[in-house]
Order: sequence, then C-alpha cells, then structure tokens
Amino acid sequence: MNTNVKEYEIIAKSIADKKGWNIVILDMSETTILADCFVICSARNVRQAQSIADAVEEALKKEGRAVRHREGYTGGRWILLDTGDTVVHIFMEQERDYYGLENVWSDTERIPFEGA
Repeated sequence: MNTNVKEYEIIAKSIADKKGWNIVILDMSETTILADCFVICSARNVRQAQSIADAVEEALKKEGRAVRHREGYTGGRWILLDTGDTVVHIFMEQERDYYGLENVWSDTERIPFEGA
C-alpha cells in the first residue's frame, strides 16, 4: 500500500479514468464525523455509473484499501461507496441536481484535483 497517496486521490483518478465528470472533493474532516472526505461525480448513464463504482473498488483494492459499504449499485442512479474515511457519491446528473450535496455542504472546503 502506498501510504503517501491520499485515498481521495486514488478515487478521483479512477473516476476520471472512467470518464466520470464534474468531480468535486469536499474536505469533511471539520464538518462531520461521517467521513474525512466526500468525492462527488457525475455519470452519463447507469452503466457508466456502475463502471465507475467498479473501477473505484478495484483501484482501492490494488492499494490494500477497501470499500466497506456500497448502496445503489443495482439502480445505478446514485451509487454510494463508503470506505470509512471517504464517501463516494456517483450520480446521474438529474439526481445530483436534485439532491445538491455541494449546496448542502457549501461551507466545506473543496480539495483541488488536477483531473477535474
């Protein structure tokens, strides 16, 4: 396991590799005990959302890390992956607009990601 690479970086890169878009990383460490980071992205269709989720899980596994909980995979319109430290939200655009997580957590610092 490469401990120098932050978990959210592994996740964001795997999302970008699968052409996920509008990637936002929120630093939740001072905001909630739910997670240190939220990684939010959009997918163009259910198949792509599922492919992104699979890629995230595989990338983490290669680094000796794991997804502890997964929700929404079958429906694919909002897939949530929880590693314990990071929560990944993979949205279809309509659901992302409706739930507006970036607006809910608008006072939270965004972490820059070069692939975004």
